[in-house]
Amino acid sequence: MPSVKKIVAVSLIFLSLLLTTNYLLPIVNADEIEDLQKQIDELNHARQLSVSATKPLEGQLESLKRQLDQIQVNLDNLSLNIQQKQKDLDVREDKIALQQALLETRVKAYYIRSYLTDPLTIIFSSIQAGDLFRELSYRQTVTREDRQIISSITAEVVDLLTQKEKLEKDKVRLAVFQEEVDKNAKFIGGEVSKAKAYQADLSKQIAQLSARQQQIIAQRQASLNLPTSLGAGPLFCTDDRKLDPGFRPAYAFFTFGIPHRVGMNQYGVLGRAQAGQNHEDILRAYFADFNFETRPNINISVQGYGSMPLEQYLLGIYEMPDSWPMEALKAQAIAARSYALSYTNNGSKEICTTQACQVYKGGSKGGNWEQAVKSTEGKTLVSGGSPISAWYSSTDGGYTYSASDIGWGARSFTKRVRDTQGDIGNFSDLFSKAYDKDSPCFYAAQGFRSQYGKSAWLKSEEVADIVNVIMLTKRDSSLSEHLYQTDKPNPEGKDTWDFERVKQELRNRGGTPFNSVSEVTVSADFGSGMVTSVTISGDGRSESFNATEFRNFFNVRAPANIAIVGPLFNVEKK
Repeated sequence: MPSVKKIVAVSLIFLSLLLTTNYLLPIVNADEIEDLQKQIDELNHARQLSVSATKPLEGQLESLKRQLDQIQVNLDNLSLNIQQKQKDLDVREDKIALQQALLETRVKAYYIRSYLTDPLTIIFSSIQAGDLFRELSYRQTVTREDRQIISSITAEVVDLLTQKEKLEKDKVRLAVFQEEVDKNAKFIGGEVSKAKAYQADLSKQIAQLSARQQQIIAQRQASLNLPTSLGAGPLFCTDDRKLDPGFRPAYAFFTFGIPHRVGMNQYGVLGRAQAGQNHEDILRAYFADFNFETRPNINISVQGYGSMPLEQYLLGIYEMPDSWPMEALKAQAIAARSYALSYTNNGSKEICTTQACQVYKGGSKGGNWEQAVKSTEGKTLVSGGSPISAWYSSTDGGYTYSASDIGWGARSFTKRVRDTQGDIGNFSDLFSKAYDKDSPCFYAAQGFRSQYGKSAWLKSEEVADIVNVIMLTKRDSSLSEHLYQTDKPNPEGKDTWDFERVKQELRNRGGTPFNSVSEVTVSADFGSGMVTSVTISGDGRSESFNATEFRNFFNVRAPANIAIVGPLFNVEKK
């Protein structure tokens, strides 16, 4: 193939004749490059934040991985774009090379005609006077055509070289981008592995909590008397933000929702019905892998009431206020029917009458509830040919979980649900968009002491003590028998170490305790509705802890029955 540089050398003398027409064909849109650079800068920033964080979790890395995957897609598209432009330039180069002979001929002819078209040369020639001006005009016209062709080809050649130079620069930038992405991909892969290893280690730590500690945590939560459903009666959750403990700074840990958060969210049902959803859409929102089927009105055995038809039993269920919208009541009736059939194994087993099953008070509740039961007669949620255990709870705090999330074992019909109208990016979004936001237990600090306004507010040194207990246990797990709450007898008959003793023991093992706390912040995954880490600041430094780890030790050490009762919580400060 003839050299493009040779063509340029031949025509270089004519560069001054180039027309100003713009022949440029953009290789890559400048916005694409800048956008990619911005994305990669953001990715690198996020990576540095992750490096700075203590033991980042796999869940926190997932959004980083999605961002990386999108950048890789953009890079792949850019690479294809550059490859296509390379092909286009190769075709143009071939076409220009074919014009080399024409260019050389035109250059030679141009020089000759430039001489022959000199008016003096023509005047003193032997041409007749009548033909003189015609000859002069003809030769000038041909000369102009030669010059235009030369200029056009030369411009095309220079444009080609410009394009090739830009293409090479874009290839270099692409290689740099790819190197950055590969580096981040390697980093994320390593972090995920570390996160999984940390989670495994954390699970081991949690498993190492003594049976007595586990029992204490269960007892503390039970002492809160939190209802699992509305059948237990009106919800009573105090908003501690309105209570003054009489000291500053004060910290309270507010949980979103109350156990158990699997299946149908009753206050969420209210919000969805008020938003115009019908009972089938509501049930589909909370359950998966099921069909609506009509089941016969079989007899079931009810504890203390004997055998009765299923539809009669449902009339005496007290699980939702009669004043709620009809579509909400219909959803509740179908869930209660499905649960009863599943629990009794289609009538072969007795069902209890408390919220341990579902609340039954006998007779007929009447009113709208009776209408809801009768209008949905026989309608049941069925999966795999069997009615499902259509669990429900009063308030889920904007998120429901699958059965396996809380250790009940996998059930295909349960699922995680972000129970909100739109995406959630922060706690403020949750307060405004959660379907169950009107529940009095949507956001509450659980537990209280007889003093300090009968509130759940903790002093700065009390929060510092809980953190010191975590750090001490990590250094020596054998000390856990001394680390129960200080305002109760030690459940193992040992001496319980107070704030100062815990700090001293931590120093003895090379740790640096907190004396006080100036700030507590939480990081949450608003996709799943779980806190991922808790960061404590004080004494001129900060320490971060895995959320499950923090919650467990909080519930062992915090005074009275003050507890964090769910995976999504926030911290308030006075």
